[in-house]
Amino acid sequence: MRIAIDAMGGDHAPKEIVRGAIKAVDQFDHLKITLIGDEEKIQKYLSNHPSIEVIHTDEVISSNDEPVKAVRKKKNASMVLMANYVKEGHADACISAGNTGALMSTGLFVIGRIKGIDRPALSPTLPTVNGDGFLLLDVGANVDSKPQHLQQYGVMGSIYMEKVRNIQRPRVGLLNVGTENGKGNDLTKKAYELLEQSPINFIGNVEARDLLDGAADVVVTDGFSGNVALKTVEGTALTLFSMLKDTFMSNTKTKIAAMLAKKDLRGLKDKLDYSEYGGAGLFGLRAPVIKAHGSSNQQAIYSAIQQAVNIVETNVVDKIAMEIKELEEKKEEA
Repeated sequence: MRIAIDAMGGDHAPKEIVRGAIKAVDQFDHLKITLIGDEEKIQKYLSNHPSIEVIHTDEVISSNDEPVKAVRKKKNASMVLMANYVKEGHADACISAGNTGALMSTGLFVIGRIKGIDRPALSPTLPTVNGDGFLLLDVGANVDSKPQHLQQYGVMGSIYMEKVRNIQRPRVGLLNVGTENGKGNDLTKKAYELLEQSPINFIGNVEARDLLDGAADVVVTDGFSGNVALKTVEGTALTLFSMLKDTFMSNTKTKIAAMLAKKDLRGLKDKLDYSEYGGAGLFGLRAPVIKAHGSSNQQAIYSAIQQAVNIVETNVVDKIAMEIKELEEKKEEA
């Protein structure tokens, strides 16, 4: 198996990208990695590893670039070459911690959608209090969605959680303003009906306040609401840890308490650490595409690679294509 990685994407590229790649190939015997980017900068952290090759380019899509224009104009950008490497069959999956919008555009224009998928979904796994985590989709690939898009998200998310996270009959919930049937706007009401008819374990509506309690294994929503929910969770976690730190450092007594609780606090932080869950999958494309967090360290990159390996090994893309095809056939029959 070979995975292509945009070595120049992210806040800590290429250092943390290379270190994460080295950790991954040392862990998985069958894995080969292609790093795409500035070879001189990459080689500072790479010691001619036999399982890692480098494709040189000095062109990069930055966080300030307009996504669609950058993908069309910067043909030799590390992210675009990465996607082409997958399209041409040289790699089974690809990963980037770079510009999210550009990666979504690259996935659509270069790799392309699975037949029957109207729009791909950006799908991160977020933490829960029991440590299992839940998949949230979409979180921004599509700001405006239709009911059938949310139905497809439910099917794709269910397949991923079953095949990759080994959850039997994953619970699929629809993010809404109330748990009762009939709640919400026109989009959620129609999406509810379609999800009920889908070959998944749909449990109905879930509220945002219950997400981290593990109300569902897969939570479906439109990209606008999903992005707001994602940023709210991230911001709240950062704020709480900042408040805890300020409280524990306020005086001698609390500093002693912090020392005594240090191990437990670190465990809590690890439970909420995104780097343990991998990246956000762009589900609905013809090959696995993983968006790693922009501030990814080597552990986050390693987790994203592990995630990509699992998706390839369990044939998630083929399973999604098969389920969507059957769903479309049933609609035609009806």
